[in-house]
Amino acid sequence: MSMRLSVSRPSLHILARPPILSSRNCNITAPLTTMASNSTLAGNGYKPRYIDIGINLADPIFRGHYHGKPRHPDDLAGVVQRAIDVGCTKLIVTGSSFKSSRDALKIAQQFPHHVYTTAGIHPCSSSIFSTSHHMHHDESGSESEQSPAAPETETAADSASTPIPICADPDPDAPQPEDPSLIDHVRTPQLIASLSDLIDSNRSPKGGLIAFGEFGLDYDRLHYCSRTIQLHSFRAQLSLAASLTPQLPLFLHSRAAHRDFVDCLKEAFGPNLERLEKGGVVHSFTGTLEEMQELMDLGLFIGVNGCSFKTDENCAVVKQIRLDRIMLETDGPWCEVRGGHEGWKYLVKYHAREREVREKAEEEARKKKEEEEEAAKALADVSINGNGTEVEVGNGGTPDISGTSTPNNPSGQQQQQPGQKRERRKKQPQPPPQPKKNKNAKKESDVPERFKVVKKEKWEEGAMVKGRNEPCTIERIAIIVAEIKGISVEEVCEAAWRNTVKVFGLEE
Repeated sequence: MSMRLSVSRPSLHILARPPILSSRNCNITAPLTTMASNSTLAGNGYKPRYIDIGINLADPIFRGHYHGKPRHPDDLAGVVQRAIDVGCTKLIVTGSSFKSSRDALKIAQQFPHHVYTTAGIHPCSSSIFSTSHHMHHDESGSESEQSPAAPETETAADSASTPIPICADPDPDAPQPEDPSLIDHVRTPQLIASLSDLIDSNRSPKGGLIAFGEFGLDYDRLHYCSRTIQLHSFRAQLSLAASLTPQLPLFLHSRAAHRDFVDCLKEAFGPNLERLEKGGVVHSFTGTLEEMQELMDLGLFIGVNGCSFKTDENCAVVKQIRLDRIMLETDGPWCEVRGGHEGWKYLVKYHAREREVREKAEEEARKKKEEEEEAAKALADVSINGNGTEVEVGNGGTPDISGTSTPNNPSGQQQQQPGQKRERRKKQPQPPPQPKKNKNAKKESDVPERFKVVKKEKWEEGAMVKGRNEPCTIERIAIIVAEIKGISVEEVCEAAWRNTVKVFGLEE
């Protein structure tokens, strides 16, 4: 009795590309899904974690309103969920005026354990300290308009003067006059008292308020507020910040005003800021290397976002920020990293390297698959000898292999015997089919988007809106910093996380 040997085909293990996260469909009342990012960086299994120290979620744009007009449904919950999906599980929403500070607190209540807030008066919002107060760039309504949620203690400050309505932003070529007589000395103590009440009523653990700010100086935009009024606003708020018991960390703004900025801080907290109990961060830093070094020497932290990578000089400064002094932010809906920025090339470089690693892994997986298929085929064809004839197994189970050379058969080929099956030809291996190229296929972006991006006119649930920077893009900030410094993304993320938790007292 003869039988044919058979072999089962081994299972194949194919290396798959890591999954790409998609946005979650969630509405404003749906609970958020807390999860660590399921994406890894550099193939080392590290799952990044981020804290966005400066995100302007109180801006109406995150509610679907652009320049006062509704363009799409409120998708704030989707914005927060996309941040969580990439590992950005904590967001510090910037308060830059009374109105935005109150709105930020409402958002913190809506997203507990994920959203925290600051409260302060931005230098460009500081015209409220002037007798010629008018509306400004970051307000959907005037500071003199009483919010329904505003406590009674803010009523006097909010209605202390009648705003001068304007139809457009102030002219950048026409700065506000430098007139000390415009300082409103009557209204100033009312404003500071209202700000103090707002902070005391909502600071953690009673509320989500964890920092004082955003406040400081901005001499690049004197068309919103003069130097004179900005300095008055900054000093008045610093005096309040120094008097708080306990103090709050400072969320600071400095643009083209370094010397005055540092001098004001030293006036309030001492020549080495020795009376500054909780420290502070100078966010959205775009200053010089020398300025950055002085701030770090004073014990302050440096916040970086897309504006910190605009030029080669900016990137050279970022390279010198010590890891024990760095924090990450997006400052959305503004300050996104753009293709014309110097920092963009670092994203291109990073993703090109990642694609090369991925393609190499895919090629190795393909070759491994082919080898396994060939091995399986060889085992399946073990019943065929090297000359292409079947192996006959006798009753004793010993294969009977013929084919030795004889005088009548000099070639050594086995001659067919009666009852023996005809020789089977081996199939020549065929090259793997090449995928057809689609002429209309869209080229893969040099910097891929994690989520779908659409124009606001074509808004769809789960998609980002083009031109509206979101906290989920904070991973780009970490990548650029890592590439500039020549270190891993993990080192950047973990350093920024430690620094932020330490300064703002956030739980791990």
